[in-house]
Amino acid sequence: MMTHLAAYTTSTGEAFQFWVLGTVAVIGALCTVFMKKAVHSALCLAGTMIILAVFYLANGAYFLGIVQIVVYTGAIMMLFLFVVMLVGVTAADSLKETIKGQRWLALLCGVGFGVLLLAGLGNASLKEFDGIGQANANGNVEGLASLLFTKYVFAFEITGALLITAAVGAMVLTHRERTERAKTQRELSEQRVREGTHVPPLPAPGVYARHNAVDIAGLLPDGTPSELTVSKTLRERGQVRDVSAEALNDLRALEQRAEERLERTAIKPATFKRPEEASK
Repeated sequence: MMTHLAAYTTSTGEAFQFWVLGTVAVIGALCTVFMKKAVHSALCLAGTMIILAVFYLANGAYFLGIVQIVVYTGAIMMLFLFVVMLVGVTAADSLKETIKGQRWLALLCGVGFGVLLLAGLGNASLKEFDGIGQANANGNVEGLASLLFTKYVFAFEITGALLITAAVGAMVLTHRERTERAKTQRELSEQRVREGTHVPPLPAPGVYARHNAVDIAGLLPDGTPSELTVSKTLRERGQVRDVSAEALNDLRALEQRAEERLERTAIKPATFKRPEEASK
């Protein structure tokens, strides 16, 4: 009787956790849809997934909570976020539809998903539930494995086949056939010599500049900065620091100290006389 009543009671901590984290999850989901930049949408979706993982862990579904964090949030969403940041998707991208009618199709799918969600919530609120105590009688992982490989084995296999098909399709779409023979290392070096480009590797940044940062150009023997030592991207952005004047001043100060020290410790060369001159 106490177990049956515990399924219908909620502690103050659980209620506080649900309303606070649930509100943040809903706000994150709305920001995912309405944010203009794809990077911001991905970050909001990652936050929503982390909150869902907290809900799974709070309800005793430890396996689902860890999978939600490691697989969905840690792997898939972070990979998507890095790809978006590398590609550089901005709000200035074209919003023109490439497939006609996709907005109406997306709206229809959204309405259908909303109906299914409301039906599920109504069914859960009208009928009794036993909680997850029976499912986790022998452990959460054992109970989940029993459901996956008995009752939902066909759905699990179909999902696996769908993911494999998506991976193979992505490889096929990104594969590019080479239309010409790849040049060997010898041919590439000969081409650089004929074109008059820089044949050896580029010099490292900061040479003779007393710095090794990538945004500091190396100095030539005459003290002028060398553009070959810094990245072209940093030069176009104007993020290259010029330390040639500082290095030249330090060099002058070093030379002056060396001259002063040599003048103090200088020894006059001895004058030697020939034997015949000494006998006179």
